[in-house]
Amino acid sequence: MKKLDYRRLKSRSRHFLFGMNFTDGIVYKFVIYTLLISFSYIYLYPVLFMTVNSFMSVDDLINPGVKWIPSSLQFVNYGRALQVLELPGSIVGTTSYVLKVSISVTISSAIIGYGFAKFRFPLKNLLFVLMLATFILPSQVTMVANMLIFRNLGLMSTQKSMIYPAIFGQGVNAAIYILIFYQFFKTIPGVLMESAEVDGASQIKIFTRIAIPLAIPSFLIVFLFSFVWYWNETFITSLYVGGRITLPLKLQAFRASYETLFPPGTAGAELNEAIMLAGNMLTILPLLVLYFIAQRFFVESIDRTGITGE
Repeated sequence: MKKLDYRRLKSRSRHFLFGMNFTDGIVYKFVIYTLLISFSYIYLYPVLFMTVNSFMSVDDLINPGVKWIPSSLQFVNYGRALQVLELPGSIVGTTSYVLKVSISVTISSAIIGYGFAKFRFPLKNLLFVLMLATFILPSQVTMVANMLIFRNLGLMSTQKSMIYPAIFGQGVNAAIYILIFYQFFKTIPGVLMESAEVDGASQIKIFTRIAIPLAIPSFLIVFLFSFVWYWNETFITSLYVGGRITLPLKLQAFRASYETLFPPGTAGAELNEAIMLAGNMLTILPLLVLYFIAQRFFVESIDRTGITGE
């Protein structure tokens, strides 16, 4: 009887620790959650650091005893950062610009990806390789040629210099977007397309009525990727468009703008690290809000588009 109870206890303990298939045991879950918390802390630490320090006063910043809890919350740091970055007008302007180029590159990438996936034409493989090569080439290599082309076309220093390339599949990181659509459209059974052709559907109708509805996850993930990349892009935007049309570009000139609004020597208005961190937080805040709203759809889209190559 004692041996039977011992075996039952041993069996229950083993199931509790390791589960039926090891993946449902407490040991496996402990290891997984420990790794997840560790990696998430590595990625979240800069955001936590910026958030905490953006509310600190000058005394807290230079006080080695103050690490994570400010002695008092300095909301005035965000008030001054709002003035320098000209919010919320800057968010509206940046969002308007980024939406135009993101939607354009998403639509063009879908059309190009569908063409590579479903049609046969001369030099298809060569063109596909050249398309992928555009992602390898750094923007510094082609910037002189692009500037000459845009200047001859009268597009320099206008948003059209970013919108037109996006429309024709040459936007920022467009090769990756085309590859995502290509991978997804390749998974659509050819029998489905052939049956639609037998029923008299044209290629445009097949693309709009069959391919696009099935590719909604791909559209979502490409749009989110392009939105974030265009939002954070400063080098190409400042080179071709010029000015300070986006929040990241205004953040680059934060010090000069601040000194214009609050000249050096103004009592109680000296620029410090906390105010600059507040500006950083306000710049990335729209992207954080976008991610928290769309994170569920984002994860589902990655799983359904086969972006990992599965």
